Amino acid sequence: MNQFLTITSLFQASHQCSKQVTSLFSSSPLNMSFVTSKPLVPSSSVYRKQRRFLKTFLITLLIIGISYIPVRLSLATIFYPTPQGILTLGGRESREEFTAEFARSHPNLKVWISSGAKPEKSQLFFNAAGVESSRVQFDQRATDTVTNFTTLVDDFEREDIHHLYVITSDYHMPRAQAIATVVLGSRGIRFTPITIASGGPPESSLRVVRDILRSFMWLLTNHTGAGLRYHPFVEALNHHVS
Repeated sequence: MNQFLTITSLFQASHQCSKQVTSLFSSSPLNMSFVTSKPLVPSSSVYRKQRRFLKTFLITLLIIGISYIPVRLSLATIFYPTPQGILTLGGRESREEFTAEFARSHPNLKVWISSGAKPEKSQLFFNAAGVESSRVQFDQRATDTVTNFTTLVDDFEREDIHHLYVITSDYHMPRAQAIATVVLGSRGIRFTPITIASGGPPESSLRVVRDILRSFMWLLTNHTGAGLRYHPFVEALNHHVS
């Protein structure tokens, strides 16, 4: 990302320098034919060429960025066939209750609960299931499904985790899978979905598309746009896609 920003800054600086030099030559009363035997390129032509080159560069960069996710996921599938941890997305207590029983049957896996119920309440489910508290980490940084993943992906990398169980409700899983593919996949972390039956209606496909775009925005800028949720336009858009 730092390399991308540096290259973009160089293109912008080159464009500004070109405009200034062209303006100087065009305003000078002297005949500048002694400088070069070729006519000067009009500034508009230079601008179009630079813009076309930059656009091509950015599209190429995006294609490379998108294509490397399936490659990293394929490698994780080959080298890490067995899940190394459990990630549960908060939102309903039934998910944490289910996770406690699931963790009991997978005693060697650490558990992450992302923005679920209050930790002291969630801990009761794990105590009842006989799951040691040292195995369970309650993380309250996430504010939505996209940030369920973006707030923890660095932690998974530090723990050298390349394969996770992802637990959430059935209606929520399609959107969670789409986001996880981008966010976790970009770090070479594959996931195995574990769905909890809820009987709830499926989410709008527009919500899925919205959060895929937000995931790619995070990939390119390290920002999810979660802070814009109370902007009037975003509130209206969220109401429309709900």
